[in-house]
Amino acid sequence: MSRSMAADSLKGLRPETLAVAFGYDPAEALGAVKPPVYLTSTFIYPSAQHAKDVHEAFFDGTGPLAGKKGEGHIYSRLGHPGLDILEARLAAIDGAEAAAAFSSGMAAHSSIALTFVKPGDSVLHGRPIYGGVDMLYGSVMPGFGTHVETYTDGCDPDHVRAAARAALAKGPLALIVAETPANPTAAIVDLDLMVAVADEIGRETGRRPLVVVDNTLLGPFAQRPIEQGVDLNMTSLTKYCAGHSDLLAGGVTGKLELIHQLRTLRTTWGNHLDPFTAWLVVRSLESASVRIERAMANARKVAEFLQGHPKVAGVTYLGFLKEGTPARAVYDRQCKGAGSTFSFHLQGGEAESFRMLDALKLLKLAVSLGGSETLICHSATTTHYAVPREGRLAGGITDGTMRLSVGLEHADDIIADLSQALEAV
Repeated sequence: MSRSMAADSLKGLRPETLAVAFGYDPAEALGAVKPPVYLTSTFIYPSAQHAKDVHEAFFDGTGPLAGKKGEGHIYSRLGHPGLDILEARLAAIDGAEAAAAFSSGMAAHSSIALTFVKPGDSVLHGRPIYGGVDMLYGSVMPGFGTHVETYTDGCDPDHVRAAARAALAKGPLALIVAETPANPTAAIVDLDLMVAVADEIGRETGRRPLVVVDNTLLGPFAQRPIEQGVDLNMTSLTKYCAGHSDLLAGGVTGKLELIHQLRTLRTTWGNHLDPFTAWLVVRSLESASVRIERAMANARKVAEFLQGHPKVAGVTYLGFLKEGTPARAVYDRQCKGAGSTFSFHLQGGEAESFRMLDALKLLKLAVSLGGSETLICHSATTTHYAVPREGRLAGGITDGTMRLSVGLEHADDIIADLSQALEAV
Protein backbone atom coordinates (compact mmCIF):
# COMPACT_ATOMS: atom_id res chain seq x y z
CA MET A 1 0.00 0.00 0.00
CA SER A 2 1.63 3.25 -1.08
CA ARG A 3 1.20 6.45 0.88
CA SER A 4 -1.11 7.87 -1.77
CA MET A 5 -3.17 4.68 -1.87
CA ALA A 6 -3.30 4.65 1.94
CA ALA A 7 -4.62 8.20 2.01
CA ASP A 8 -7.20 7.53 -0.70
CA SER A 9 -8.46 4.37 1.00
CA LEU A 10 -8.50 5.78 4.54
CA LYS A 11 -12.27 6.16 4.62
CA GLY A 12 -13.93 3.17 6.21
CA LEU A 13 -10.81 1.63 7.71
CA ARG A 14 -10.97 1.12 11.45
CA PRO A 15 -8.23 2.31 13.84
CA GLU A 16 -7.04 -1.26 14.46
CA THR A 17 -6.43 -1.68 10.72
CA LEU A 18 -4.74 1.69 10.35
CA ALA A 19 -2.36 0.77 13.17
CA VAL A 20 -1.02 -2.05 11.00
CA ALA A 21 -1.34 -0.78 7.44
CA PHE A 22 -1.12 3.00 7.22
CA GLY A 23 1.74 5.38 6.47
CA TYR A 24 4.41 3.08 5.02
CA ASP A 25 5.13 2.14 1.41
CA PRO A 26 7.36 -0.97 1.07
CA ALA A 27 8.45 0.28 -2.36
CA GLU A 28 10.37 3.04 -0.60
CA ALA A 29 12.49 0.48 1.29
CA LEU A 30 13.43 -2.21 -1.24
CA GLY A 31 10.16 -4.03 -0.67
CA ALA A 32 10.64 -4.65 3.04
CA VAL A 33 7.31 -5.63 4.61
CA LYS A 34 8.18 -3.66 7.72
CA PRO A 35 9.82 -0.23 7.74
CA PRO A 36 13.54 -0.17 8.41
CA VAL A 37 15.21 1.88 11.14
CA TYR A 38 16.67 5.01 9.58
CA LEU A 39 19.68 5.42 11.87
CA THR A 40 21.23 8.56 10.46
CA SER A 41 21.68 12.06 11.77
CA THR A 42 21.88 13.80 8.40
CA PHE A 43 20.78 13.34 4.77
CA ILE A 44 22.55 13.81 1.43
CA TYR A 45 21.16 16.27 -1.14
CA PRO A 46 21.27 15.20 -4.80
CA SER A 47 22.13 18.77 -5.82
CA ALA A 48 22.74 22.21 -4.37
CA GLN A 49 19.40 23.41 -5.76
CA HIS A 50 17.60 20.50 -4.10
CA ALA A 51 19.22 21.45 -0.81
CA LYS A 52 17.89 24.98 -1.15
CA ASP A 53 14.43 23.72 -2.15
CA VAL A 54 14.24 21.39 0.85
CA HIS A 55 15.13 24.21 3.25
CA GLU A 56 12.66 26.60 1.60
CA ALA A 57 9.90 24.02 1.90
CA PHE A 58 10.69 23.29 5.54
CA PHE A 59 11.16 26.83 6.82
CA ASP A 60 8.93 28.92 4.51
CA GLY A 61 6.40 26.41 3.22
CA THR A 62 7.01 27.54 -0.36
CA GLY A 63 8.92 26.34 -3.41
CA PRO A 64 8.71 23.19 -5.55
CA LEU A 65 8.90 20.79 -2.59
CA ALA A 66 6.34 22.56 -0.38
CA GLY A 67 3.76 20.15 0.97
CA LYS A 68 5.62 17.13 -0.34
CA LYS A 69 6.45 15.40 2.91
CA GLY A 70 9.01 12.66 2.41
CA GLU A 71 10.52 14.29 -0.69
CA GLY A 72 13.64 15.19 1.22
CA HIS A 73 15.07 15.41 4.71
CA ILE A 74 17.68 17.72 6.16
CA TYR A 75 18.72 16.59 9.63
CA SER A 76 17.04 14.15 11.98
CA ARG A 77 16.20 16.82 14.54
CA LEU A 78 14.03 18.47 11.88
CA GLY A 79 12.47 15.20 10.76
CA HIS A 80 13.30 11.72 9.53
CA PRO A 81 11.54 8.89 7.65
CA GLY A 82 10.65 7.03 10.85
CA LEU A 83 8.96 10.16 12.18
CA ASP A 84 7.03 10.54 8.93
CA ILE A 85 5.69 7.00 9.21
CA LEU A 86 4.78 7.25 12.89
CA GLU A 87 3.12 10.65 12.60
CA ALA A 88 1.08 9.60 9.57
CA ARG A 89 -0.08 6.51 11.42
CA LEU A 90 -0.92 8.35 14.65
CA ALA A 91 -2.97 10.94 12.79
CA ALA A 92 -4.86 8.24 10.90
CA ILE A 93 -5.60 6.22 14.03
CA ASP A 94 -6.93 9.29 15.86
CA GLY A 95 -8.85 10.60 12.84
CA ALA A 96 -6.83 13.82 12.85
CA GLU A 97 -5.28 15.95 10.12
CA ALA A 98 -1.73 15.65 11.43
CA ALA A 99 0.47 14.51 14.30
CA ALA A 100 3.71 15.41 16.03
CA ALA A 101 5.79 12.93 18.03
CA PHE A 102 8.02 13.88 20.94
CA SER A 103 10.67 12.34 23.15
CA SER A 104 8.20 11.72 26.03
CA GLY A 105 4.65 12.40 27.09
CA MET A 106 5.78 15.34 29.20
CA ALA A 107 7.79 16.70 26.25
CA ALA A 108 4.51 16.73 24.34
CA HIS A 109 2.63 18.42 27.20
CA SER A 110 5.39 21.00 27.72
CA SER A 111 5.53 21.76 24.00
CA ILE A 112 1.79 22.45 23.97
CA ALA A 113 2.14 24.79 26.95
CA LEU A 114 5.14 26.68 25.58
CA THR A 115 3.61 26.99 22.11
CA PHE A 116 0.11 28.14 22.95
CA VAL A 117 0.28 29.84 26.37
CA LYS A 118 1.76 33.34 26.60
CA PRO A 119 2.65 35.53 29.61
CA GLY A 120 -0.56 36.78 31.22
CA ASP A 121 -2.66 33.89 29.91
CA SER A 122 -4.52 31.43 32.12
CA VAL A 123 -5.00 27.68 31.85
CA LEU A 124 -7.92 25.61 33.14
CA HIS A 125 -7.31 21.95 33.92
CA GLY A 126 -9.00 19.17 35.81
CA ARG A 127 -8.06 17.60 39.10
CA PRO A 128 -6.88 14.94 39.57
CA ILE A 129 -4.43 15.06 36.71
CA TYR A 130 -1.06 13.46 36.14
CA GLY A 131 1.46 14.86 38.63
CA GLY A 132 3.85 16.08 35.95
CA VAL A 133 1.11 18.09 34.25
CA ASP A 134 -0.01 19.47 37.61
CA MET A 135 3.55 20.70 38.19
CA LEU A 136 3.83 22.07 34.64
CA TYR A 137 0.83 24.37 34.95
CA GLY A 138 0.88 24.90 38.71
CA SER A 139 4.60 25.48 39.32
CA VAL A 140 6.62 25.83 36.10
CA MET A 141 4.48 27.91 33.77
CA PRO A 142 3.68 30.57 36.43
CA GLY A 143 7.40 31.36 36.26
CA PHE A 144 6.68 32.56 32.72
CA GLY A 145 3.85 34.77 33.95
CA THR A 146 0.88 32.45 33.40
CA HIS A 147 -2.03 31.56 35.69
CA VAL A 148 -3.92 28.38 36.48
CA GLU A 149 -7.40 27.38 37.66
CA THR A 150 -8.78 23.89 38.25
CA TYR A 151 -12.06 22.01 38.17
CA THR A 152 -12.80 18.81 40.10
CA ASP A 153 -15.97 17.56 38.41
CA GLY A 154 -15.58 17.49 34.65
CA CYS A 155 -19.16 16.31 34.15
CA ASP A 156 -20.85 19.22 35.98
CA PRO A 157 -21.60 22.10 33.55
CA ASP A 158 -22.16 24.70 36.27
CA HIS A 159 -18.95 23.76 38.09
CA VAL A 160 -16.85 23.80 34.92
CA ARG A 161 -18.27 27.12 33.75
CA ALA A 162 -17.63 28.66 37.18
CA ALA A 163 -14.02 27.43 37.05
CA ALA A 164 -13.68 28.88 33.53
CA ARG A 165 -14.93 32.26 34.77
CA ALA A 166 -12.42 32.14 37.62
CA ALA A 167 -9.66 31.39 35.10
CA LEU A 168 -10.75 34.28 32.86
CA ALA A 169 -10.62 36.63 35.86
CA LYS A 170 -6.89 35.88 36.06
CA GLY A 171 -6.15 36.41 32.37
CA PRO A 172 -7.18 35.37 28.85
CA LEU A 173 -7.93 31.66 28.80
CA ALA A 174 -5.51 29.92 26.44
CA LEU A 175 -6.10 26.23 27.17
CA ILE A 176 -8.77 24.01 28.63
CA VAL A 177 -6.94 20.80 29.56
CA ALA A 178 -8.80 17.56 30.26
CA GLU A 179 -7.24 14.25 31.20
CA THR A 180 -9.93 11.63 30.83
CA PRO A 181 -9.96 9.19 32.43
CA ALA A 182 -7.85 11.09 34.92
CA ASN A 183 -4.68 9.81 36.55
CA PRO A 184 -4.86 8.04 38.98
CA THR A 185 -8.54 7.73 39.88
CA ALA A 186 -10.01 7.30 36.36
CA ALA A 187 -12.31 10.30 36.94
CA ILE A 188 -14.10 11.05 33.68
CA VAL A 189 -14.42 14.40 31.91
CA ASP A 190 -17.20 15.36 29.47
CA LEU A 191 -15.36 16.36 26.30
CA ASP A 192 -18.52 17.70 24.65
CA LEU A 193 -18.86 20.04 27.62
CA MET A 194 -15.25 21.23 27.33
CA VAL A 195 -15.68 22.02 23.64
CA ALA A 196 -18.96 23.83 24.33
CA VAL A 197 -17.37 25.96 27.07
CA ALA A 198 -14.45 26.82 24.77
CA ASP A 199 -16.88 27.86 22.04
CA GLU A 200 -18.84 30.03 24.50
CA ILE A 201 -15.68 31.78 25.66
CA GLY A 202 -14.64 32.36 22.07
CA ARG A 203 -17.94 34.06 21.28
CA GLU A 204 -17.83 36.17 24.44
CA THR A 205 -14.21 37.27 24.36
CA GLY A 206 -13.12 36.93 20.75
CA ARG A 207 -10.43 34.41 21.70
CA ARG A 208 -11.39 30.76 21.85
CA PRO A 209 -9.21 28.62 24.16
CA LEU A 210 -7.85 25.41 22.72
CA VAL A 211 -9.27 22.20 24.16
CA VAL A 212 -6.42 19.79 24.93
CA VAL A 213 -7.16 16.21 25.94
CA ASP A 214 -4.77 13.70 27.48
CA ASN A 215 -6.02 10.36 26.16
CA THR A 216 -3.30 8.22 27.76
CA LEU A 217 -5.37 6.07 30.11
CA LEU A 218 -7.74 4.78 27.42
CA GLY A 219 -5.74 5.36 24.27
CA PRO A 220 -6.86 5.61 20.65
CA PHE A 221 -8.86 2.37 20.46
CA ALA A 222 -11.16 2.97 23.42
CA GLN A 223 -11.63 6.75 23.08
CA ARG A 224 -11.21 9.10 20.09
CA PRO A 225 -11.37 12.72 21.32
CA ILE A 226 -10.76 14.25 17.87
CA GLU A 227 -14.18 12.96 16.81
CA GLN A 228 -15.72 15.13 19.54
CA GLY A 229 -14.16 18.33 18.31
CA VAL A 230 -11.19 18.77 20.62
CA ASP A 231 -8.29 20.74 19.18
CA LEU A 232 -5.32 18.69 20.35
CA ASN A 233 -5.24 15.08 21.50
CA MET A 234 -2.15 14.12 23.49
CA THR A 235 -1.17 10.52 24.24
CA SER A 236 1.80 9.31 26.22
CA LEU A 237 2.95 6.69 23.73
CA THR A 238 5.14 5.30 26.51
CA LYS A 239 2.08 3.61 27.94
CA TYR A 240 -0.44 1.46 26.05
CA CYS A 241 0.64 2.35 22.52
CA ALA A 242 4.19 1.10 23.14
CA GLY A 243 3.00 -1.33 25.77
CA HIS A 244 6.26 -2.94 26.91
CA SER A 245 7.67 -0.46 29.48
CA ASP A 246 10.83 -0.10 27.40
CA LEU A 247 10.66 3.36 25.81
CA LEU A 248 9.57 6.97 26.28
CA ALA A 249 7.51 8.82 23.66
CA GLY A 250 4.62 11.23 23.33
CA GLY A 251 2.26 12.06 20.49
CA VAL A 252 -0.06 14.98 19.71
CA THR A 253 -2.72 14.89 16.99
CA GLY A 254 -5.01 17.61 15.75
CA LYS A 255 -5.52 20.23 13.07
CA LEU A 256 -2.58 20.71 10.69
CA GLU A 257 -2.28 24.41 11.53
CA LEU A 258 -1.74 23.67 15.22
CA ILE A 259 0.51 20.65 14.64
CA HIS A 260 2.65 22.72 12.27
CA GLN A 261 3.34 25.19 15.08
CA LEU A 262 4.37 22.36 17.39
CA ARG A 263 6.66 20.81 14.77
CA THR A 264 8.28 24.17 13.98
CA LEU A 265 9.20 24.87 17.60
CA ARG A 266 10.20 21.23 18.14
CA THR A 267 13.04 21.91 15.71
CA THR A 268 14.42 24.55 18.07
CA TRP A 269 13.73 22.71 21.31
CA GLY A 270 15.19 19.45 20.00
CA ASN A 271 12.63 17.26 21.78
CA HIS A 272 11.67 15.21 18.71
CA LEU A 273 11.39 11.43 18.81
CA ASP A 274 14.57 9.70 17.69
CA PRO A 275 14.64 7.19 14.78
CA PHE A 276 14.99 4.00 16.80
CA THR A 277 12.26 4.85 19.28
CA ALA A 278 9.96 5.92 16.45
CA TRP A 279 10.50 2.51 14.88
CA LEU A 280 9.76 0.78 18.19
CA VAL A 281 6.46 2.66 18.57
CA VAL A 282 5.39 1.85 15.00
CA ARG A 283 6.14 -1.81 15.72
CA SER A 284 4.20 -1.76 18.97
CA LEU A 285 1.15 0.05 17.61
CA GLU A 286 0.36 -2.98 15.46
CA SER A 287 -0.48 -5.11 18.50
CA ALA A 288 -1.79 -2.36 20.77
CA SER A 289 -5.50 -3.02 20.28
CA VAL A 290 -5.13 -6.74 21.06
CA ARG A 291 -3.02 -6.06 24.14
CA ILE A 292 -5.44 -3.44 25.38
CA GLU A 293 -8.43 -5.77 24.93
CA ARG A 294 -6.72 -8.47 27.03
CA ALA A 295 -5.70 -5.99 29.71
CA MET A 296 -9.23 -4.59 29.90
CA ALA A 297 -10.71 -8.07 30.28
CA ASN A 298 -8.28 -8.79 33.11
CA ALA A 299 -9.00 -5.43 34.74
CA ARG A 300 -12.70 -6.18 34.96
CA LYS A 301 -12.06 -9.37 36.92
CA VAL A 302 -9.50 -7.71 39.19
CA ALA A 303 -11.79 -4.75 39.88
CA GLU A 304 -14.66 -7.07 40.79
CA PHE A 305 -12.42 -8.90 43.25
CA LEU A 306 -11.27 -5.67 44.87
CA GLN A 307 -14.77 -4.24 45.04
CA GLY A 308 -15.89 -7.16 47.17
CA HIS A 309 -12.87 -7.23 49.51
CA PRO A 310 -13.55 -6.06 53.09
CA LYS A 311 -10.23 -4.22 53.33
CA VAL A 312 -10.94 -2.11 50.25
CA ALA A 313 -12.94 1.08 50.81
CA GLY A 314 -13.62 1.85 47.16
CA VAL A 315 -12.68 1.14 43.54
CA THR A 316 -12.65 3.77 40.77
CA TYR A 317 -12.99 1.35 37.83
CA LEU A 318 -15.04 3.00 35.08
CA GLY A 319 -17.16 -0.10 34.53
CA PHE A 320 -18.67 0.46 37.98
CA LEU A 321 -20.09 3.92 37.22
CA LYS A 322 -23.71 3.96 38.38
CA GLU A 323 -26.50 4.05 35.83
CA GLY A 324 -28.33 7.36 35.76
CA THR A 325 -25.35 9.46 36.89
CA PRO A 326 -23.82 12.21 34.72
CA ALA A 327 -20.49 10.38 34.69
CA ARG A 328 -22.13 7.18 33.43
CA ALA A 329 -23.91 9.09 30.68
CA VAL A 330 -20.61 10.61 29.56
CA TYR A 331 -18.89 7.22 29.68
CA ASP A 332 -21.58 5.58 27.55
CA ARG A 333 -21.39 8.37 24.98
CA GLN A 334 -17.64 8.91 24.92
CA CYS A 335 -15.83 5.65 25.67
CA LYS A 336 -15.61 2.29 23.95
CA GLY A 337 -14.11 0.50 26.97
CA ALA A 338 -13.35 0.90 30.66
CA GLY A 339 -9.58 0.73 30.37
CA SER A 340 -7.27 -1.24 32.61
CA THR A 341 -5.81 1.45 34.88
CA PHE A 342 -7.78 2.54 37.94
CA SER A 343 -7.37 3.13 41.66
CA PHE A 344 -8.60 1.42 44.77
CA HIS A 345 -8.66 2.87 48.25
CA LEU A 346 -7.59 0.79 51.23
CA GLN A 347 -9.26 0.87 54.60
CA GLY A 348 -6.40 2.74 56.23
CA GLY A 349 -3.58 5.03 55.18
CA GLU A 350 0.09 5.04 54.30
CA ALA A 351 1.19 2.40 56.82
CA GLU A 352 -1.43 -0.11 55.69
CA SER A 353 -0.68 0.64 52.04
CA PHE A 354 3.04 0.07 52.49
CA ARG A 355 2.45 -3.25 54.24
CA MET A 356 0.32 -4.46 51.36
CA LEU A 357 2.77 -3.27 48.69
CA ASP A 358 5.76 -4.89 50.41
CA ALA A 359 3.89 -8.21 50.56
CA LEU A 360 3.30 -8.45 46.80
CA LYS A 361 5.14 -11.20 44.94
CA LEU A 362 3.95 -11.06 41.32
CA LEU A 363 2.79 -7.48 40.88
CA LYS A 364 5.57 -4.94 40.38
CA LEU A 365 5.82 -1.85 42.57
CA ALA A 366 6.64 0.85 40.04
CA VAL A 367 5.26 3.99 38.44
CA SER A 368 4.02 4.10 34.83
CA LEU A 369 1.19 2.12 33.32
CA GLY A 370 0.04 0.38 30.17
CA GLY A 371 2.83 -2.20 30.02
CA SER A 372 2.48 -5.95 29.60
CA GLU A 373 3.14 -6.42 33.31
CA THR A 374 0.80 -5.40 36.13
CA LEU A 375 2.12 -2.33 37.95
CA ILE A 376 0.99 -0.83 41.22
CA CYS A 377 2.02 2.23 43.21
CA HIS A 378 0.96 4.38 46.15
CA SER A 379 -0.06 7.60 44.40
CA ALA A 380 0.42 10.05 47.27
CA THR A 381 4.07 9.10 47.75
CA THR A 382 5.04 8.48 44.10
CA THR A 383 3.27 9.89 41.02
CA HIS A 384 1.59 12.71 42.95
CA TYR A 385 4.25 13.21 45.64
CA ALA A 386 4.94 16.79 44.52
CA VAL A 387 1.24 17.75 44.44
CA PRO A 388 0.26 19.54 47.68
CA ARG A 389 -1.86 17.40 50.00
CA GLU A 390 -4.93 19.62 49.61
CA GLY A 391 -4.66 19.25 45.84
CA ARG A 392 -4.41 15.48 46.13
CA LEU A 393 -7.44 15.26 48.39
CA ALA A 394 -9.44 17.54 46.10
CA GLY A 395 -8.78 15.06 43.32
CA GLY A 396 -9.79 12.04 45.39
CA ILE A 397 -6.26 10.82 46.20
CA THR A 398 -6.08 9.71 49.83
CA ASP A 399 -3.24 8.17 51.82
CA GLY A 400 -4.81 4.81 51.09
CA THR A 401 -5.08 5.24 47.31
CA MET A 402 -3.31 2.71 45.10
CA ARG A 403 -3.04 3.05 41.34
CA LEU A 404 -3.24 -0.28 39.55
CA SER A 405 -2.33 -0.86 35.90
CA VAL A 406 -3.54 -4.35 35.06
CA GLY A 407 -1.34 -6.21 32.59
CA LEU A 408 -1.41 -9.36 30.49
CA GLU A 409 -0.77 -12.05 33.10
CA HIS A 410 -3.55 -14.50 33.87
CA ALA A 411 -6.22 -12.66 35.83
CA ASP A 412 -6.41 -15.40 38.48
CA ASP A 413 -2.70 -15.00 39.24
CA ILE A 414 -3.05 -11.23 39.62
CA ILE A 415 -6.00 -11.69 41.96
CA ALA A 416 -4.20 -14.34 44.01
CA ASP A 417 -1.24 -12.03 44.57
CA LEU A 418 -3.47 -9.14 45.62
CA SER A 419 -5.41 -11.45 47.91
CA GLN A 420 -2.36 -12.68 49.81
CA ALA A 421 -0.88 -9.17 50.01
CA LEU A 422 -4.10 -7.75 51.46
CA GLU A 423 -3.69 -10.16 54.36
CA ALA A 424 -0.84 -7.90 55.53
CA VAL A 425 -3.19 -4.94 55.97
